[in-house]
Amino acid sequence: MGDRSGIEWTEATWNPTTGCDRISAGCDNCYALTLAKRLKAMGAAKYQTDGDPRTSGPGFGLALHPDALEVPKRWRGSRMVFVNSMSDLFHARVPLSFVRDVFQVIADTPHHTYQVLTKRSVRLRRIAGRLEWPDNLWMGVSVENTAQLGRIDDLRTVAASVRFLSLEPLLGPLPGLRLDGIGWVIAGGESGAGHRPMDPAWVVEIRDACLAADVPFFFKQWGGHNPKARGRDLNGRTWDEMPQRHPLPVP
Repeated sequence: MGDRSGIEWTEATWNPTTGCDRISAGCDNCYALTLAKRLKAMGAAKYQTDGDPRTSGPGFGLALHPDALEVPKRWRGSRMVFVNSMSDLFHARVPLSFVRDVFQVIADTPHHTYQVLTKRSVRLRRIAGRLEWPDNLWMGVSVENTAQLGRIDDLRTVAASVRFLSLEPLLGPLPGLRLDGIGWVIAGGESGAGHRPMDPAWVVEIRDACLAADVPFFFKQWGGHNPKARGRDLNGRTWDEMPQRHPLPVP
């Protein structure tokens, strides 16, 4: 229920919920939906709930896993943890009480740093004031094109210690990107079957905006038929900048 991760900007994944529904263009080639179908066929217990075939798929129906709440408490050392790589914690069918349970686990394990990412920024904004925000929780939104820039405004209202953007899969330019109130930016192209190409000029513009605003910039991948197909170099170097983390000692 908690695994070391191959995602470049984190160390482990933790999925107290699984499953989701596609809501915008960035979801069209969802890696998690494809993986869930495979995991269901393999008999994985967490992926036996099917979602609506119009927006989800086999093994990808929204499901809560209360037993997973104990997992981070058993991990040794300090980890950077991506919460819900296979779901969205702010999905409409995740009860506020369960979101609070997840936040409590985060508060109870201050030696880890947690990254929560959502496309459902409206719900995030609406319930953020009813949540206690631990210092070791970084909150982010996904933005794939200009149609989703409003998600950033929603994020700015949240009292997280770090607010970050995942501009992946980047499907178009984001001219005039405002980064006030934002503490980190990740950008990357789409990978896998049917991947949509990314113009290098879009990435350069985002990187330059980060440099101008003194915001850490992380370039994850160019994308292609697989995540590593075209590498991570941007103008002859890699960009691995991250906010400073201050995990407390392991109790």
